[in-house]
Formats: sequence, structure tokens, C-alpha cells
Amino acid sequence: MNAAATSHALPGVKLPELTTSKFNHNSSVHTCKASGNSNSTVSNLQKLKLDEPIKNIGLAGKRFCSVGVCTHPLSETESDSHVEDEKVGVLLLNLGGPETLVDVQPFLYNLFADPDIIRLPRLFRFLQRPLAQIISVLRARKSKEAYASIGGGSPLRKITDEQASALKSELEAKKLPANVYIAMRYWHPFTEEAAQQIKSDGITRLVVLPLYPQFSISTTGSSIRALQNIFREDKVLSKLPVAIIQSWYQRYGYIKSMADLIEEELLSFNRPQEVMIFFSAHGVPETYVVDAGDPYKYQMEECIDLIMQELKARGIENNHRLAYQSRVGPVQWLKPYTDEVLVQLGQQGVKSLLAVPVSFVSEHIETLEEIDMEYKELALKSGVENWGRVPALGCTTSFIADLADAVIEALPSATAMSASSSPLISSSSSQEFKRDPVGYAMKIFVGSFLAFILLLSPRMLSAFRKPVV
Repeated sequence: MNAAATSHALPGVKLPELTTSKFNHNSSVHTCKASGNSNSTVSNLQKLKLDEPIKNIGLAGKRFCSVGVCTHPLSETESDSHVEDEKVGVLLLNLGGPETLVDVQPFLYNLFADPDIIRLPRLFRFLQRPLAQIISVLRARKSKEAYASIGGGSPLRKITDEQASALKSELEAKKLPANVYIAMRYWHPFTEEAAQQIKSDGITRLVVLPLYPQFSISTTGSSIRALQNIFREDKVLSKLPVAIIQSWYQRYGYIKSMADLIEEELLSFNRPQEVMIFFSAHGVPETYVVDAGDPYKYQMEECIDLIMQELKARGIENNHRLAYQSRVGPVQWLKPYTDEVLVQLGQQGVKSLLAVPVSFVSEHIETLEEIDMEYKELALKSGVENWGRVPALGCTTSFIADLADAVIEALPSATAMSASSSPLISSSSSQEFKRDPVGYAMKIFVGSFLAFILLLSPRMLSAFRKPVV
């Protein structure tokens, strides 16, 4: 689906133009190190306030797009483009995961306590932590079973450490020595830990690189919001020039790396040309896109278009589908759903299917358990006879080389964040209390009662028991 077909879901947002015709298909490929390049694309995307719907944000600041990478400064201060003699840092953002079964329940609590994961109405936000505690307890048992099935914990920390090490080596090879840090959103090392290490090491210029190709409020957005809050409250960090790479799904190095993996896995089938390429992306609630203006759906669809165009340029004409996995709760999520599409494909006579986890660059619970076990079993029961799965990118050399290029390109746009910047958290609740304390108290009481009844409903309880994280 092209941009025009999906832009109606993003009111008030000007998104990057398609760069499909701008890829340089003559980029050199090396055995151990490869880099992908494309022509520069510049868009006047406006600064993203992560605590408000995108369509309602205040328009301030600039955003820089270079070779499919969108970055934005944390303030309007212009920075010196010369980075010689700087002490450069790169901060990798990721979700995090429980490393042992004991970690599962507190990890789930951290996840559901995030207002970007469970977006309660403003009236109910005081219930965020109590709800997170209840949900994490209800889901802990099933989630522990899922993690036990993949070895007793998430491999995400180990893989991210390996990616950080590979990126550091690649940057050094490209003549940019840099310290590479990791900030996990819901488990160790937390964003606060990484920020203190950056401060302790005396970093003078920082590039923030989320390990999510596409931007979503619930992933990159949540991590950036946490980072901004920490930096703005620290006198030293608030002055540190920072460039944030918000998305990089359009980069040819990434697209090429994905196409390489798909092409390789297709060859494992007896009849590669008959294989359905099945992209399974992590889902988000539909309201994120429709009401909050989350660009995730648009970016995901464009990403799939770019990958398929690259495959077609290689003579690979396989049919493909995109679906969304990992939905939870009684609300509508992005459709079509992975489990439903797998059943449909089996009923339609699809015999060979190659699953592609397109949201993820590291193996974790959603690839190792949900795709490799749950969805594989469902597909085979539905009539699919030949199942394959593309591995996550991990430390693929062409992928790491392109991330290094993205860091180098983003570095000159780094600007300092002012400690006096406007707060991210709205104070409308406190203002409402001052205007009408009695009415506000009644709203809280009624809201608490309704939320309690909703939480205890059988539908809600059954939904929250689904082990997707």
C-alpha cells in the first residue's frame, strides 16, 4: 500500500516522501562489512511532542531527514557541525526483557505502568500503577511458561550487547571512535542507568538510536519521552548536544539486509517461487493511529513496499501479506491479525509460507515463542505444509554497517536540550482541581468505581491472561 492510501490516518502530520526510486542498487557488498547508501531525502517534519496526540502538537523546532533517517533536536539551539575532538556517545534504545523467570512479574509491571503502553483517559491516570500491578500478577504465570519454553528468560540483553559491540567496532573502522551505551525501557540496564554512565564518561555529543526500524508512540516514543525527562532534570545532561534518530526503515542498508535474509531463506524451500512471504509486525491499538496520529502503520506499510521492491529488482516475484501480532485486551488493534490471516491462508490453499518478523532486529519472546511455536503450530494445523522463518537481523554485517552510517549522518544535527524547556507532562488535571475541587473529586470517585468494575469483568481478565510479552 502506498503513502497516499494510508495518509488519511495521520491528520496533521506531514510524513517523509517515498524514497523507493532513490535507492542505489550499485552499493558495494563485502564479505564481512557492507554498507548501503541512497540519495539524501530532506523533509520538514515538525518536532514531535510525545505526550500529546500528533495532530495537536505545538509546531516548533526542526527535524532532519538524511538517507531515510529522521532525526530531531531536543531544542532549537544551533550546533557546530564540526565534531573533531568530541567525545562521542551512541545510545541504543530497546524494550528489554526478563533475564530469569523471577524477573517476569516486575518486568510486566514496568511495562504496563508505562502510560504509552496502557493509555488511560486523563481522568483515570491515577490508576496506572495499581492497574499495572494487578495485570502483571494476573499475567505472570502464563508469561513465565512462555519464557520457560525459550530457555527461562529473554535473550534480548545479550543480543543487544553484541549489537552494541559490533556497532562500536564498525564506527571505529569508519574513523569515528565512540562509546556505545544501552538503555532498556522496562528492564536493566534502565534509561536512568545509561544516562548516568553517559554523564560519568564525559560524553560531549550523543546520538540516540532506537533499535526499532519504524516509529511508534509505544516503542521509540516511550523511550524518547523517558530520556527527555531524565535529561531535562539534569544540569549537565540538559546541555549535552543530542541527535535522536526517530526511524530508519527507509534506509537502503536496512532494506537490503532484510531482502538478503528473505532471499536466503526462500532457497531452503523445494519450490521457492511458490512461497508466500508473510510479514508479521508487532501490533499497536488502532486508536494510536486513528486518534493519536501514530505513524507506525504508514511506516510499516511503506517498509514492506520497499522490501518487496528490492526483492522484485532481484527477480523475486513471490506473493506477500502483512499482518499484526501480539494484540491484547478488549480493544481493536491494527488489522489484519496474524493468527486470523494464517488460518485464512491455510484455507485458501497456501502450502508454503515464510514468516518475516519485520518489527524486530533481535530475537526475543515474540519471535522465539509466539512466531516459532504458536503461529507455526497454527499454520500447520490450518493447512500450511512447509513453514520457514527469517531470522532477526541481529549482528548482520551489512545491517550494522548501515547503522554506523546512520549515526555518522545524524551526528552534526545534535543540539543541546535546555533545562528550562516546557515540561512533557500536562498539568491540566491539577488546573482542573484548582477550578472545581468538588467536581474533580466526584469525577475521580466515579471513574475509580467504573475502572474497578471494568477490570474485574470476565472479558478483561481473560484478555489480560494472554502471554504476549
